[in-house]
Amino acid sequence: MDLTSRYLGFALPHPLMPGASPMVDDLDMVRRLEDAGASAIVMHSLFEEQIAAEGHTAGYLAPFGEALSYMPARPVFALGTDRYLEQLRRLRAAVAVPVIASLNGVTASGWLEYAVLLEEAGASALELNIYHVPTDPAEDGASVEAHVLDVFRAVRAAVRLPLAVKLSPFYSALAHLARALDALGADGLVLFNRFYQPDIDPETLDVVPALQLSDPAELRLRLRWLAILHGRVRPSLAASGGVHTGLDAVKAVLAGAHAVQMVSALLRQGPERLTLVRDSLARWLEEHEYDSLEQAQGSLSALRCPDPTAFERANYLRVLQSWRGGLGR
Repeated sequence: MDLTSRYLGFALPHPLMPGASPMVDDLDMVRRLEDAGASAIVMHSLFEEQIAAEGHTAGYLAPFGEALSYMPARPVFALGTDRYLEQLRRLRAAVAVPVIASLNGVTASGWLEYAVLLEEAGASALELNIYHVPTDPAEDGASVEAHVLDVFRAVRAAVRLPLAVKLSPFYSALAHLARALDALGADGLVLFNRFYQPDIDPETLDVVPALQLSDPAELRLRLRWLAILHGRVRPSLAASGGVHTGLDAVKAVLAGAHAVQMVSALLRQGPERLTLVRDSLARWLEEHEYDSLEQAQGSLSALRCPDPTAFERANYLRVLQSWRGGLGR
């Protein structure tokens, strides 16, 4: 079975890869991921706050000083900026697959110059994770989207690397934003960033971080937007979040994914899970008489499925009318 897929300009042997996670900090783990068949390695992000705090952007600490004052006193980043570059070099030397570096931030400021250093360190591509929580009531939706475009525009002007943008699902006009990124030269869109919501501890009366790994139910949101965007924008599409089994990967491909990023399943079950998912994907395609993954890719996208309204309001109406259980007493 030909599982070849193109993502960010790379001809990959199959679409499955580990997404951004701490797994890349361990070189032996990365080798295990490659042995398990990872088609590429995605590094976790360098953060805007991290780069600024370490003083790598001249003149940038002042405007970010107030935000930095709220950061914990002890380090929260596994790799400092210099160690991140060194780890990137080590990964490129250790594995034969593409290594995709990542930057996480929101302002179009001096920290983006670090994209050039990532390119010089040998990154095969760069994933921009633009994580912004708009809490100012005076900030409108157009301004929020402008942040994304400004950041991307600055990086696109600085490097020649293939660039993917990891998006949130919460933009008011996601398809329009995707088309704008396409026009600016984005090579890929990653759907979606998983925002980790804080919790409240009622005993300590404190707001605390809460990490919850994904489950397959999260895939549905990705499927909807993969299907809506497939064939409507030029950038390749990656599913990120909710892929745990071969059937999950099949769904992502049918919706239009060119790459499928996995993290939670690999953290729970080890790198070998990737092999099982790949084999299951190949087996499903063979059983359903596909000659290649490309033949199945996007076959249930909004442009090609029998009922494209299933990705719009029609699905909402049908779900609301589908409940047949009794009401509790």
